[in-house]
Amino acid sequence: MKSDSNASGASRSAESTRAALIEAGLKLFGEKGYAATSTREIAAKAEANIGSIAYHFGGKEALRDACAEHIVKTVRGFAEPTIMAAPLPADASAAEEQLCAAIQRISGFLLASPETAGFVRFILRELQYPTTALDIIYHGVFEPVHKLLCRFWATATGEDAESEDVKIAVFTMIGQLVYFRIGREAVMRRLNWAELGQDETQKITQAVAVNIKAAIAARRSMS
Repeated sequence: MKSDSNASGASRSAESTRAALIEAGLKLFGEKGYAATSTREIAAKAEANIGSIAYHFGGKEALRDACAEHIVKTVRGFAEPTIMAAPLPADASAAEEQLCAAIQRISGFLLASPETAGFVRFILRELQYPTTALDIIYHGVFEPVHKLLCRFWATATGEDAESEDVKIAVFTMIGQLVYFRIGREAVMRRLNWAELGQDETQKITQAVAVNIKAAIAARRSMS
């Protein structure tokens, strides 16, 4: 029994170290960039031995990819039960409501969750200087969520879900929320908000929902 307990303790310690290295990698890669971040800095931030990076990941590049996989796992853990598992809408009205509901859930996660700040910085770096980590995030999150929202949009407007116009429309819709995340400080100053919490997030979501409904109505009138 004692040896099992020790093995369990060692396992928990290893998992804790691995998680700390990923957290440190997310923060430093996002703030400084991959090339400017040393393994020594990551280990110090994680309060771990520098050799633990090679032990757990094989090196800095694999740690960067593990950071991307952590983002995918976290986002899918949020999105799959609340957005991706939703039944496909039966008609245009239901599709419009599902789009607005999806945006509300995304905004709550993107704007009000402290964890997403590190995710966004890491992703923005990857979008500027793409690596294999961006491939992981794109195929794991961006593409499947965007495709699903395109299907909702297409049902709401009568357009082709894989058309260029629909893809751009959905990116525009998501982009409104992304701005409030990356422009957080400017938004709070201009609106005299002390924080961007649940109440403020709800106000933003309502404004974006109004824009979505107006855009859908305009697209319907054009078809």
